[in-house]
Amino acid sequence: MAAPSRSVLRVLPRCQSLLFTCRAPSVSCSSLTAHRQQPARSYAAAAAKQKEKKDETVQEKAVKEKKKVDDKNRHKPYGLTAWAPVDDVYMVRHYPKPVYETSVAVEMLKNFQKLDFSPENQPVYINLRLDMKLEKKKKVDPFVSTMHLPHSFKSDINKIVVFTENPDQARIAMENGAAVAGGAELVEKILADEITADFYLAEPDIVQKLLPLKNKLRKKFPKSKRGSVGMNIPKMLALFKSGHEYMVEDIYVNTQVATLDMPKEHILENIHAIVKDVASHKPAEFGPFIERGIVCSRSSEGLHITIEELLPQEEKKA
Repeated sequence: MAAPSRSVLRVLPRCQSLLFTCRAPSVSCSSLTAHRQQPARSYAAAAAKQKEKKDETVQEKAVKEKKKVDDKNRHKPYGLTAWAPVDDVYMVRHYPKPVYETSVAVEMLKNFQKLDFSPENQPVYINLRLDMKLEKKKKVDPFVSTMHLPHSFKSDINKIVVFTENPDQARIAMENGAAVAGGAELVEKILADEITADFYLAEPDIVQKLLPLKNKLRKKFPKSKRGSVGMNIPKMLALFKSGHEYMVEDIYVNTQVATLDMPKEHILENIHAIVKDVASHKPAEFGPFIERGIVCSRSSEGLHITIEELLPQEEKKA
C-alpha cells in the first residue's frame, strides 16, 4: 500500500501544474464594458457603398454622353452598311435616309401623285423637330401660333366669335366678318353647343367672365399669348379669319402647308413662311431651333429636306 500512495502523491503536483498552465487567460470586466460601449459602424459602411454607387452611375452617364459618334469623317455611318446603296434594290434600314433640297422634294411629291393616281388636291404636310432647350435646364414652352401664309389653301373663311360688352365694338366686329359678337350672355349658349366657332376672340375686360368656358373651349379659349385677346378687334379678325394655326406637341410641329395641286413655287413659299415663323419663337443666341424637317403628302412617304436653306440668316450663323 505504501508504494501506490507514493506514486499518487508524485502525480498530483504534476497534474495541478498542467491544469493551471492550460487555463484560458482571464478577461477583466472593464475590458468587457469597453467593448460593449463601442458604437456600431455598419451604417457608415452602407453610406460609403451608396456614395460609391452614385459616383459610378454619374461616371456611367458621363461616359454615355461622350459616346456620341461623329460620322463626318467615317467611311460609313455608325451602325449602318454604307452611306448610299450601290443599286436600286436594298434594305432601307441599312442606309441613312437621303436628304433632299426642298424644291427637289416637292417635285418628287408631285411625281408620286402621278404614279399613284391619287387625288391632285391632297394636302401637303411638314413635320419639324425642335430643340426646345435653353440655358440652366430651361426650355421653350410648347406654343400655338397663327399666321398668314403667302398662298392660302383654304376656300372657306374661319368662323369667329367675339366677346365684348361694348355695343359699338360688337357692331364693328360684325362689320369686319365676325359670325357672332356679344357679351357674357353667350357663355350659356356656347356651353349648350348652340354656338360653335373656329376661333374665339375677346377684349381684356371680359376675360374673367368667360372662365366657365375654359374646360369647354380648352386650347381655343382666348389668351393674350395667342393674340386672341386685345382691343384692336378689326386687326385680330383680319388675322384669324384667314390665318393658319399650328401648334407644338412635345417637340414637334406637324401641320398642313399647301395642297399638291398648287404651283411648286407657292408650296415652297408657304414652307419657307412656316419655318421662319417657327424659328422666331426661340432666341438665336441659344442655337438653331429646328433640327430636322420632313415633307409629305397624304398618300406619299416622308422626304427629309435640308432645313438649313430655309432658316433665317441669324439662325444659320448661330
